[in-house]
Amino acid sequence: MTKIILPELGEGITKATIACWHAKPGDELEAGQEVCEAVTDKASFVIEAPVAGKLQSIDVKEGQEGLVGGVLGTIG
Repeated sequence: MTKIILPELGEGITKATIACWHAKPGDELEAGQEVCEAVTDKASFVIEAPVAGKLQSIDVKEGQEGLVGGVLGTIG
């Protein structure tokens, strides 16, 4: 299993809200494929799949906040 991590988004940004997921559990993903969009009060960011595989879980749902370095979901 590979974790989808909320990356560093900028200096001083510690969390972001997941605006939408572009995939659902069970979907096949390509490495680099856009899987979700995270927003802060200043900008929005696209989060990409780190590896190819099947989206196993979504840990931070749409509308919920994730912490930088935290797990958003898993690919297996």
